[in-house]
Amino acid sequence: MLDALFGPSTRAGRGGAAGHATAKERYGIPTLPAGLAADRRRWTGEPVACAGPDTWTVGAMTRKEDGASEAARRMFDADRAARALGVELVDIAEGSAVVRMTVTADMVNGHGIAHGGCVFLLADTAFACACNSHGPVTVAAAADIDFVASAREGDVLTAEAAERVGFGRSGIYDVTVRRGDEVVAEFRGRSRTLRSAPD
Repeated sequence: MLDALFGPSTRAGRGGAAGHATAKERYGIPTLPAGLAADRRRWTGEPVACAGPDTWTVGAMTRKEDGASEAARRMFDADRAARALGVELVDIAEGSAVVRMTVTADMVNGHGIAHGGCVFLLADTAFACACNSHGPVTVAAAADIDFVASAREGDVLTAEAAERVGFGRSGIYDVTVRRGDEVVAEFRGRSRTLRSAPD
């Protein structure tokens, strides 16, 4: 994540190019909100520091959560399906979002593992927050998921969404669902911005 902000472009792949020092190695930065990765093009590779609850500074520059991201937060607060499953919004910025969910007994299928629909819902919620972070009402046009590993009751799953490309009223977003450092699922969503808000 830090490499995505300071290192080689993430559009070439998920990892940094070989031979490049990571941001953590260069600057000793311990943590950074995931949403800043999508803002990489706006920053330089200078040390990052926290300047307040929703404000992070990069060198002399400051990034603060804007009104568009706040609109996505309001959308999340109104999402009764996600909230019923205990999904939490961890971080949001323009074009990115991180959500978290703990697998409960009610989410386990007949094989004793987390139901794929619940994992999909978590990823889809991150996708929804990320694509609505620009402000206008945006919905899913299509989505697919690859389940990489099983999750079980008690596991804490985190889904991190990032915009890959926007064109016209459409967009493509990738979401990685993890349990700690282990990848559980990879999701790709295709979004469409509505011309007017639904009734």
